[in-house]
Amino acid sequence: MKKTRTLRSQAWFGGESRDAIYHRSWMKNQGLPDDTFDGRPIIGICNTWSELTPCNAHFRAIADKVKIGIYQAGGIPVEFPVSSPGESSLRPTAMLFRNLVSIDVEEAIRGNPIDGVVLLVGCDKSTPALMMGAASCDLPAIVVSGGPMLNGKYGDQDVGSGTALWKYAEAIKAGEMSSNEFLEAEAGMSRSAGSCNTMGTASTMASMVEALGMSLPQNAAIPAVDSRRYVLAQMSGRKIVDLVNDDVRPSHIMTKDAFENAIRTNAAVGGSTNAVLHLLALAGRVGVDLTLDDWDRVGRDVPTIVNLQPSGQYLMEEFYYAGGLPVVLKTLGDNNLLHKDAMTVNGNTIWQNNKDVVNHNPKVILPVDKPLVKSGGIAVLRGNLALKGAVIKPSAATPALMVHTGRAVVFESIEHYKERIEDPDLDVDENCILVLKNCGPCGYPGMAEVGNMGLPPKILKRGITDMIRISDARMSGTAYGTVILHTAPEAAIGGNLALVEDGDIIALNVPERTLHLEVSDEELARRRERWSAPLPLIVGGYQKLYRDTVLQADKGVDLDFLVGCRGHDVPRESH
Repeated sequence: MKKTRTLRSQAWFGGESRDAIYHRSWMKNQGLPDDTFDGRPIIGICNTWSELTPCNAHFRAIADKVKIGIYQAGGIPVEFPVSSPGESSLRPTAMLFRNLVSIDVEEAIRGNPIDGVVLLVGCDKSTPALMMGAASCDLPAIVVSGGPMLNGKYGDQDVGSGTALWKYAEAIKAGEMSSNEFLEAEAGMSRSAGSCNTMGTASTMASMVEALGMSLPQNAAIPAVDSRRYVLAQMSGRKIVDLVNDDVRPSHIMTKDAFENAIRTNAAVGGSTNAVLHLLALAGRVGVDLTLDDWDRVGRDVPTIVNLQPSGQYLMEEFYYAGGLPVVLKTLGDNNLLHKDAMTVNGNTIWQNNKDVVNHNPKVILPVDKPLVKSGGIAVLRGNLALKGAVIKPSAATPALMVHTGRAVVFESIEHYKERIEDPDLDVDENCILVLKNCGPCGYPGMAEVGNMGLPPKILKRGITDMIRISDARMSGTAYGTVILHTAPEAAIGGNLALVEDGDIIALNVPERTLHLEVSDEELARRRERWSAPLPLIVGGYQKLYRDTVLQADKGVDLDFLVGCRGHDVPRESH
């Protein structure tokens, strides 16, 4: 039986006061009948549609299906736009604007007469941004992802979004691919609507949504252009009305157990390192005590069983046809790696949703005794080079480099890297460690995806395909390699990364979770006296607010004043 309660929207539309008539009359200019405002749930559809965000360019059609579902369940849909951070084109980096979009979402939800919200997400930062904003309001919410695009094609090869681009770019430098071949491959890389077809950040975050219980089952993998994506959207429209009637809010779903389920899921799918930042920030909004160390503790011994690029072979189409994320969740549950009682938005526990699914392709979703990587979780490294931590994705790295000591080749900025990396006289060999500074939250600003630096052409031409790279930057979820990321504190605020010089010896030991700069404390102190912070490229505006208040990578790179749940109560009436 549904709970009976006064809906939030009635504070705007209920009764016969001057203000109620004012609010209703304006809404009626859209052709709405009188009984629209008779106490039916008003459901917001938070839409990140934008032609500048290609991943989300089909969201008008998705929203139409959500609306049908809302009407079918007795609700009234109201679609509204929010900023859409497009990963492929937005400069200096979409990550700079994740928190800004979350503000837009939070204030749009709180300030408008809605009782619940459907979050339409897809492109990398739109998922955490909308979830963070909604979590800070804690109004009933459900997430609908836009889905991955179809497999790319080049000749008889399947082309993975981003992953193939990095490989082809390296092949050009190594003289193994022509420019004409590169351009031919470009034409088939993105051949349908949707987000990256690899287990990049977009597909990773869609998986995190499903593992957290904030979407209906199969949200993560249904291709964007598959009719079943539109069925899921319509069913989500129906379900949000139930969530409003039962007053089920994000804080009821996104518990500590749910976050631990998501961390293990990320390990099992070989998910993006970006998920570390986004889940830390999201937990901060919903009030769950999640730390960087939880990522290592919870995910360390989880095998990577999804054989997808960039860690493995296949793409998101094959993942869905094999059974999608429900098969992964069942496998985790069968191996005591899932909190089975965690609730989801459809009213079932996560185990009830997934316990009976079937794996249709064991080559794509592997058995746990034959994993892609035995321990696939994100590894958290600490040492004098990363006092507050750094991360590496073992499933995308070279096993032989997991314990390595090498000489540092240092780049003071991404511009310095570009000036220097192709110099044939660069003093570098395959045993060196490439170090990139000043690309963290404050330094870039926004913490761009430049951590997977391309190797020097002189190294590539010798057939070497991987080297250790260290930075305070991020890496695209579609990228691969032995890349150490999110080093905190970052160089731009004086972390020890800022003090590394050419020729310094760095020791990495992933099994022991250490990252050490073999320079004495006395020498580091002398270097610090000479160090000065880099000057910002832009003074004032949002970038100043961002630099002044952004938290470091170990805290999720949220703005300090945005952490926490502020609720959905509106303290004053509109006038």
